[in-house]
Amino acid sequence: MAAAQVRPRCGYGDDVTAAAREPEPPIPALPANASPQAIRAALLDDERAEFDRAYQAALASAAQTLDLTEVLDVLRTWWRVARVTQRHGAEAHRRALDSAARLLAGEDVPTVPGDVVKADIEARLGR
Repeated sequence: MAAAQVRPRCGYGDDVTAAAREPEPPIPALPANASPQAIRAALLDDERAEFDRAYQAALASAAQTLDLTEVLDVLRTWWRVARVTQRHGAEAHRRALDSAARLLAGEDVPTVPGDVVKADIEARLGR
């Protein structure tokens, strides 16, 4: 005698199959090095506390809503900051933050003219 198949009861009736269900949207992938630990380690000391607050708030929200969108958004946002910091170095990142704060405060910040930046890029590309 063949063993009877046990089907889970989901409240939809016996005639509903997996093929009849709408596919779930995929969870957007994060880069491989976008774990919370890796992101936090790459941030400046001042930024870690801000990351921790944003990440903890997103986790708390996700626990209530069962929606990871906010958690993924926090990780993506801070991964970009961490990547820039790693690529250009902590000191360059600090200088950029300082310049941005000074600009927001209405101060004059020395800038490099666009043609100088373009010439530097062209030189680095060997053109």
